[in-house]
Amino acid sequence: MIKTEIGQTTPDRITVRGHDLANELIGQIDFVDMILLVTIGRRCEGNEKDMLNAIMVTVTDHGLTPSALAARLTYLGAPEAPQAAVAAGLLGAGSVFLGAMQDAAVMLREAGRDLTEDSSDEEIAKTAREFAAARRAARAPLYGLGHNIHVDGDPRIPVLRAVSERNGYFGRYWRLLLALDEASSTVYSRRLPANTAGAVGAMVLSMDLPLHLARGLALVGRCAGLLGHLIEDEQAPIGQELWDLVLRQDERNKLPGDPR
Repeated sequence: MIKTEIGQTTPDRITVRGHDLANELIGQIDFVDMILLVTIGRRCEGNEKDMLNAIMVTVTDHGLTPSALAARLTYLGAPEAPQAAVAAGLLGAGSVFLGAMQDAAVMLREAGRDLTEDSSDEEIAKTAREFAAARRAARAPLYGLGHNIHVDGDPRIPVLRAVSERNGYFGRYWRLLLALDEASSTVYSRRLPANTAGAVGAMVLSMDLPLHLARGLALVGRCAGLLGHLIEDEQAPIGQELWDLVLRQDERNKLPGDPR
């Protein structure tokens, strides 16, 4: 018999993880609790909710990023299918933009496998220097470090650190991330500051949640941001302007009326 433990529907009842959707969940739990319930089978515990809220607020929107551009251009071509535009934006979440949270979590877990919560600053600094040097020698990326705009430091890092500290989730992975930030200045030719992907990776590891949630939370949060871009493009369209700009950059596609 094919079935799922996540949800079931009968003519008179819908259940999610064994809870009656109509009588036990709707109007009684919030969306963050629902995310954990449907993904791992339980609601938030301790201070997890504050941490998860902070993560999703952080990743909701970063302006005209590749995901937003993909969504707007897809909406330009298929305004009758906003779900396709949102999907297009999410499909671009990967190791370069938006989706590196999970890669950073995997990397930090690997780098910190011999560390404990009681490891000294010196031990963590040594681990960071050696790991960064090994990654550089192997020409492997340092996920969660470096930023093409915030070259002197990601302004979100101090805030996310403060959220983690006040909730009791500032441990070895956060300390290792910051140590890698410091070590990068000597191992590489320039500093690679800790970025949001690294912070989210450290936060998910600190809460001992499944690593797929690192990227998954980014996708859930970004859905809201992409919806905002579509609503704005409906009210004040720029999708056509973006397409026209591409055409103008190509001499072979000079637009009618273009003076060049």
